[in-house]
Amino acid sequence: MGVHGAVAKPKPCSRRLFLFVAVLVVLIGSYCAAAAADEQMNSNNRGRRRRRSWSRRRAAAADAVTPLMVPITILKSAVDSGAVCLDGTPPAYHLHPGSGAGNNSWIVNLEGGGWCNNVRACQFRKGSRRGSSDLMEKEIPFGGIMSSSPLDNPDFYNWNRVKIRYCDGASFAGEGYDKENGFYFRGQRIWDAAVRHLLSIGMASADQVLLTGCSAGGLAVILHCDQFQAFFPRSSNAGGGTTTVKCLADAGLFLDASDVSGGRSLRSYYSDIVAMQGVAPNLPPACTARLDTTSCFFPQNVIDGINTPIFLLNAAYDAWQESLAPSGADPSGAWRACKSNHSACDASQMKFLQDFRDQMVASVNGFAGSRSNGLFINSCFAHCQSELPATWSDAAGDCQVSGRLVLRSSSSEGDRLPLPLRRNMPQHHMMTKHPGLPCGFVFKSWHC
Repeated sequence: MGVHGAVAKPKPCSRRLFLFVAVLVVLIGSYCAAAAADEQMNSNNRGRRRRRSWSRRRAAAADAVTPLMVPITILKSAVDSGAVCLDGTPPAYHLHPGSGAGNNSWIVNLEGGGWCNNVRACQFRKGSRRGSSDLMEKEIPFGGIMSSSPLDNPDFYNWNRVKIRYCDGASFAGEGYDKENGFYFRGQRIWDAAVRHLLSIGMASADQVLLTGCSAGGLAVILHCDQFQAFFPRSSNAGGGTTTVKCLADAGLFLDASDVSGGRSLRSYYSDIVAMQGVAPNLPPACTARLDTTSCFFPQNVIDGINTPIFLLNAAYDAWQESLAPSGADPSGAWRACKSNHSACDASQMKFLQDFRDQMVASVNGFAGSRSNGLFINSCFAHCQSELPATWSDAAGDCQVSGRLVLRSSSSEGDRLPLPLRRNMPQHHMMTKHPGLPCGFVFKSWHC
């Protein structure tokens, strides 16, 4: 066979190159497959973590949305001491026991709900849950500062939390009996019996206790703060130490101020309550020693004489809606639209509201000078900010949340009782129309 018919044999170096390339392809393929498997595993792990995180957030949100329902306890033993509601039925309270680190700390909340100042009003109240434990709800939700949610109420969610029901009509301060109408004005006795009962079931050995209340309950806190402290003498707890006692009055700073007609509607109203329900003997003696009894039902005349550390929480544009523009002081209805929708207030009405705010700020000037006191007065149109999830939690609303303040009071022992307030720097939408209405707040913390 000639040269042109011969078959060329592959060279050894070519075979080695081919084998090298084949091995390289296999290795790259294996690496890519492993990387893909790792990526898939990581993706699955991330998915599981996201699902777990989402599940936790969903559970926390569910806890925040669904409030704890706490059953009622009728304090039948209080009847023996004459501590009864307006209609003569026993008083009542709701208690959710503490747990964990909060097991030996207590919040006692005094329920609010207006007052009654004449026979007609008290008769109506007598036939409602505000005057009879027979008509009270069998269970009520605990929200805000009473919430069991660590998300909404991180400092107090695991404390022993008690709400004492309000069924007398004089901020737990009345003492008397109207035989003709069958009215039992026994608010002071209810207060005393309820606190003594709580002491007997464990509160006497508490490390720290906080007395709170809103509206009429906030006024009750101011009237009873020092009385509450007196239930905890030094070296009272099991370890021979002391119980830290503090008070928080929310929306209880009702002012003795002129109404929209120039009269004193609220003063007249309070005067009737004090006289009808025999409140005078139970008012703070530091006040009654220098002022008349009606004046001593107004917080502005009481707060400077309180010796127990107390914190005031109030909206500057709160109480005016009820106490400063009642129908009797506004016969023409000029304030009706402004009361129902504050964006409808005209310039003169805004000026009136601003003047009322200035009076409120002025009324706490002396109070703010004490190191054992604290206050937070914001410019929200709100009521009972410590008890509403929308204003106590981190959820944004008309009163925007800009942070959480932990407030403490001074003492020789350096005790510390946290009190979170979540309504700082409200971004009030009225500012767009009424730049003269301040949006800030007055704040003074309890000192360490």
